Amino acid sequence: MSRADLIVGLQWGDEGKGKIVDHMAQTHDFVCRFAGGHNAGHTIVVGDKKYALHLIPSGVLNPKAKNIVGNGVVLSPVDFIKEMVQFDNLDGRLFISDKAHMLLPYHALVDQAKERSKGEKAIGTTGKGIGPAYGDKIARVGHRMGELHDTEKLATKIIEFFEQNSAIFDVMEIDIPKKEELIAELDGYAKVLIPHITDTTQLMWKILDEGKKILLEGAQGTMLDIDHGTYPFVTSSTTVSAGACSGLGINPKDLGKITGIAKAYCTRVGNGPFPSEDFGDNGERLRKNGREFGTTTGRPRRCGWFDAVAMRHAVRVNGVDQVALMKLDVLDGFDEVKVCVAYEIDGKEINYVPYDLDDAVPVYKSFAGWDKTEGCREFDELPDTAKSYIQALEEMIGTKMGIISTSPDREDTIIRA
Repeated sequence: MSRADLIVGLQWGDEGKGKIVDHMAQTHDFVCRFAGGHNAGHTIVVGDKKYALHLIPSGVLNPKAKNIVGNGVVLSPVDFIKEMVQFDNLDGRLFISDKAHMLLPYHALVDQAKERSKGEKAIGTTGKGIGPAYGDKIARVGHRMGELHDTEKLATKIIEFFEQNSAIFDVMEIDIPKKEELIAELDGYAKVLIPHITDTTQLMWKILDEGKKILLEGAQGTMLDIDHGTYPFVTSSTTVSAGACSGLGINPKDLGKITGIAKAYCTRVGNGPFPSEDFGDNGERLRKNGREFGTTTGRPRRCGWFDAVAMRHAVRVNGVDQVALMKLDVLDGFDEVKVCVAYEIDGKEINYVPYDLDDAVPVYKSFAGWDKTEGCREFDELPDTAKSYIQALEEMIGTKMGIISTSPDREDTIIRA
């Protein structure tokens, strides 16, 4: 019997999980997605090709790896099918949980209408329908992928839901779909997806018992977790390591090595508190150097310095064994690099993440910069000041930087024993 290794984001998402999953997937038999929807995106560079994945696990780029989409994911059939078209070798390599909830077009319309109604108080969602889909799941009015086996019955249930909530849909100016058109749409989904839909819980148990090498991946990051993030400016799922258990039907004893992913600085998309955000030239320089624009939406990301307080929080919540430090090369050329080591709230300095971060003022520690780390593949190749920065981060968060990325390229990765 084997244990499943896990990769989890430690910041506000967009940490570079895709590259590390792709790197580690080369030695794993299965890559399994446990949460989130197509609001998240992994950008992976292999040679001169760039891939943007939103729902299909990153293991798809390894022809030997098989891929599982777990029950914790909310899956947009239309977007999933668009993503599948990129690949021609998915038969027997891609499995979708029959218990995963469907994200249908009306969920996106509801999401966008709610954001518009909030005006300046909007959360800043991607408008993809993730929140409404998870909301329907929790309210027990959602629809699961297994229901595509009987599209007429599913269409009837969807129409009944619209009729029961007609007053709300009228206010949002969302029309009740015509049954014949809805069945045709669902039939299109079923034709492509049913060959891949299965009981992935049983599949997970089987491959664990067989001793297969398994890698688990989520979406977003710890600070966007529905419970442990900067609520309400969070996503709608459990993004931390514990979510892998409920999102795939496995238990905590099935988890193996947990690798947390973090940038050498911080970014965030959308609204909400971000204590170490830099509003000046340095923030703009980080955005430009790091090409910090969302894979899913293209929105410019807010940028700032590494937040060691939030990182300690994330490391403990997730039980992280090692950190993969991404985009170290983006800091190349800075004379000074800062790290947030504490927060000041109401004149009091604290070193933990409180209930409310709205008024948190960062307390910084400065480090000498360096010229060039881009392309380094051995720790000893790094400039001394970059090594000192990494070692200081390790002391602050209490975990080793076991992997260091020095460019988007798959090969520009330092693996530390």
